[in-house]
Amino acid sequence: MSCIIQHSTRGLRGDNDMNSKILTSMTGLSLLLLASQVLAQDANNRNSAEQQPVGQAPEIQQEQPEIQAIPDIGGVLTPKGRLVIEPEIQYSHASVNRLTFRGIEILSTFLIGVFEAEDADRDTMTASVTGRLGVTDRLELELKVPYVYRDDTLYATVPDAQGFSTDRSLTGNGLGDIEIAAHYQMNRGQDGWPYFIGNLRYKSTTGEGPFDIRRDADGIERELATGSGFHSIEPSLTLLFPSDPAVYFANFGYLYNMKDDIDEPVGDLFVGEVDPGDAVRVSFGMAYSINERSSFTLGYKNDFINKTKTRFTDDDGNSVSTQSSTLNVGSLLLGWSYQLSQDTSVNLGLELGVTDDAPDTMLTLRIPFGMNVF
Repeated sequence: MSCIIQHSTRGLRGDNDMNSKILTSMTGLSLLLLASQVLAQDANNRNSAEQQPVGQAPEIQQEQPEIQAIPDIGGVLTPKGRLVIEPEIQYSHASVNRLTFRGIEILSTFLIGVFEAEDADRDTMTASVTGRLGVTDRLELELKVPYVYRDDTLYATVPDAQGFSTDRSLTGNGLGDIEIAAHYQMNRGQDGWPYFIGNLRYKSTTGEGPFDIRRDADGIERELATGSGFHSIEPSLTLLFPSDPAVYFANFGYLYNMKDDIDEPVGDLFVGEVDPGDAVRVSFGMAYSINERSSFTLGYKNDFINKTKTRFTDDDGNSVSTQSSTLNVGSLLLGWSYQLSQDTSVNLGLELGVTDDAPDTMLTLRIPFGMNVF
């Protein structure tokens, strides 16, 4: 029996390592919440079919399943003429502890120099509203507007003769990077084939980037950025494979960050061209239906982020090029969904970092509701 996949929900966004990767890890939660909605509705359809009178053949499905897209990743598309509004609140926490030795190592037990201990706690709260419109039964358009609040606490200690230490707190809030996206269903998912969904996402630079914020005379930031500061485009492909009572899903994407000429002084340096690192993104998992209204999801996502290249001019007028290290952002994905009504659901997603570059935790709450507009 063909499974009818109805209205579903989704959520979020990627970014470059120039802005501490505050948005890079968000997309995994979006994929997580996809299949939870799919499974709950599919269970409803199965129960309806089982209640038909004995001896009566089930009705033949004349229409193909409607696939609705999820933000950033793509999934089950919104039906034609339907508008989905999705308020979202997301909290992210990352803690970094580093112990650095500056000096000379004579033996493994004999060091001449000083140790520097650094502890950084980074908290990010994002409130956003996403709108998705089903233009046709196979095409969906999306717009996302975020508002970002960030708070970083930095504590460093250098145990020299005077026991020097410093404690610094930074905040930043304002409009984030607005995103637009399109999702297109490529096939009908018949004859045992999965559903293929093509996605294309563009991220603007409406938020304050790392070179837009206020700095002191030494180039040290006095506030935090709310955006990446660079335009980016992300094509991706989503696969959905229903296997009653589960739905398997996977996503493969490439995040392209456009380089830019900054041409601004930062402390004693004059920053020229900056080329943020691109990223290869992979997500996969499974959703399982508990009953007609509830489902849970288990998955994994990984972003492999390339080096950021920066060209600047020093005090002596020499042109110097540097590049950062690569990043490996991997997270375990957990999700729960409850269908309040045919038009409204509640989705809770939890992302747990499993690599050093990933945020420790990311918690996302979404309450999407839909309406017919044409």
